[in-house]
Amino acid sequence: MNYLRPGELTYQEWTSVGMGLKQAGMECFLWDSWSATDPGRYHQGECAKKWESFKGSPTPITENSIFALAFEKGWSGPEGHALNWDDAIDTRRTEGMLVDKHWVEGQEINIPCVWQPANQLIQYLEAVFEPTEIVGYVVQSWEKEGRYLPNQGQWDRTAEQLIKELSKCGDDIGKVLGDYNPEAGAWIRFNPLDGKGCKNDNVTEYRFALVESDGLDIATQNAIIHQLELPCAALVHSGNKSLHAIVRVDAPDYAEYRKRVDYLYSICQKNGLILDQACRNPSRLSRMPGAVRNGQKQYLLETNFGKSNWAEWKDWVEAAADDLPDDEDLADIWNNLPQLAPPLIDGILRQGHKMLLAGPSKAGKSYALIELCISIAEGTDWLGRFHCAQGKVLYINLELDRASCFHRFHDVYEAMEIQPNHLHNIRIWNLRGASVPMDKLAPKLIRRAAKQGYIAIVLDPIYKILTGDENNAEQMSKFCNQFDLVCRELGCAVIYCHHHSKGAQGGKRSMDRASGSGVFARDPDAMLDMTELELTEAIQDQLKNKAACAACTALLDKRGHGDEYGPDDAFSKTQMMNICKEQLSVADLRMLDVEIEKSTAKALAQTAWRVEGTLREFARFPPVNLWFQYPIHKLDSGLLEDLKPESLEQSRRGKAGAAKRWGGGEKDKKAKTSLSNAYEACKIDGQVTVYSMAEYLDLKPDTVKRRLKSDGGYWIEGPNVGRKEPGWQG
Repeated sequence: MNYLRPGELTYQEWTSVGMGLKQAGMECFLWDSWSATDPGRYHQGECAKKWESFKGSPTPITENSIFALAFEKGWSGPEGHALNWDDAIDTRRTEGMLVDKHWVEGQEINIPCVWQPANQLIQYLEAVFEPTEIVGYVVQSWEKEGRYLPNQGQWDRTAEQLIKELSKCGDDIGKVLGDYNPEAGAWIRFNPLDGKGCKNDNVTEYRFALVESDGLDIATQNAIIHQLELPCAALVHSGNKSLHAIVRVDAPDYAEYRKRVDYLYSICQKNGLILDQACRNPSRLSRMPGAVRNGQKQYLLETNFGKSNWAEWKDWVEAAADDLPDDEDLADIWNNLPQLAPPLIDGILRQGHKMLLAGPSKAGKSYALIELCISIAEGTDWLGRFHCAQGKVLYINLELDRASCFHRFHDVYEAMEIQPNHLHNIRIWNLRGASVPMDKLAPKLIRRAAKQGYIAIVLDPIYKILTGDENNAEQMSKFCNQFDLVCRELGCAVIYCHHHSKGAQGGKRSMDRASGSGVFARDPDAMLDMTELELTEAIQDQLKNKAACAACTALLDKRGHGDEYGPDDAFSKTQMMNICKEQLSVADLRMLDVEIEKSTAKALAQTAWRVEGTLREFARFPPVNLWFQYPIHKLDSGLLEDLKPESLEQSRRGKAGAAKRWGGGEKDKKAKTSLSNAYEACKIDGQVTVYSMAEYLDLKPDTVKRRLKSDGGYWIEGPNVGRKEPGWQG
């Protein structure tokens, strides 16, 4: 309130202040005492009368309108104001802001050494008017409550006539214009008139607008006016606390004049000039150079400076304030190239760049990102292949509840068999249920993460913060630009994950598999794509053999028979079973059967994945094959090299074959295995449902229900699914 001046506001803005104060629970005397600082428009009792008329509204004007109005006038906020955690800031330069008034060095004005009133006015007329144009001026005034106000004045001579008479008056301008009150001074209109009056309708050329600001000291006003390169025809000292800049707007008509003056005032206010809003009209009076006002001279400081015309100035403003970097000459940096950002993930991503991890449901993308966070925190290899730089990382959890998120990190740490020596390098921001669109989240994130020294920020998953239609390229481009903003302001990498589109993906290029617009694939500096590999019967047999051998060796070692088998024996289920029958008791053999069944089920539940990369900064790496063994991914030893991702045609043939097999009602072995694999994979997320299994199998829920019932080994209660234990009765 102390910053806003009622004399600079429109009537609507003034009433908005009153409404905002009442809505905020303030008293009327605050509005009244503030309004009284504008004696020209203040009327006692008017505020109280208006106050009573503010009866409330379904959409009331609040104190936020006062804050917005103050910011619009150039307010930069209270000194020392501590932002709340939920306050949003925008670190980007405000559009149109060219000058920071807090850092402006004042520019002293040039006071005339010799006082020549007639010459002052002649120079002004020559700079502002054409010889044949009629000039309006005022020398008569009247007093109201201690203030001198001008009357309508005169408009009877052209600039040429006035200049001719002034050149002969011997510096007594009263001989030409009439005597003025030296306590009040004199005024002049800066746009030509038609000789019939002095209102806006009498203006013949909408050439100039008045920029007047008395909210800053004279030297600062002068500096900002010059730094803004306003296309000024004249700059006049008012004889008091303001400068009057006569600015070229060159409007063809009144409607365009209003638009240009609005733009002019907006730019001035954004750059620290607190303007008198009542000065907008084209017939406005300005202070006449050559006159004296209460002992202070009204004098002409300068003519024809800044940009030469309106168009040139507007182009300069928009070019200077577009917040885009300047172009550069390659020759200037050829021998002194800037350093490349150091790698964050060797061979994949540099620090300060963006990476997208894409994949279908149940690929373990979130677990892969948690593994990445741990690898960065500890400075180890990610996915058993890619070394990570060590540093601080922020993981933004948008999907899991807080407890589940922390447990996942704990479980992944243990499964990776890494000592948690640098847990302080990982910070987690749990936003489930509190997430906001990315354009709102970005400034909050920048404020929170500033000065924390993060080298990476991981967002999981992005559909929670998506703004707009993911299939709309323009909207997704704006969405992805928010990641650039975070990278630029924080100097860290941004890593996020996204889902595949529906259907089999093997027949597509890796960069075309992500759902939505192609912007997702082309925007990041690195895109890693995960596609599932369908296991052959031979590989499944090898997994079963390996699981059985592991169960046998574990029990033999536990019973003290580790010397009874050799390295070659440990790779053969048949050989290991023979040794177990010789060395173990009947009870142990029964236990072994149970353990083999559990190990086999776990082995068949793991899924196989291939990771391919589309990289901007590095050469493409050979595809990496992984096993997702809940809760982590492990590098394949070569078993998966010859497998290919399922293509759309294979998917169609597979579905047709499945329909044929299931049509006869037979419990096909492969179908049972498929159901079992789906069930085990979906257990990763907790309770298994018909819908999660349907998504995994890429089938309709009703189809999955029929298969589960036909299999006979599962129970279904509502959407939930479970395995039938021995003795289970539905």
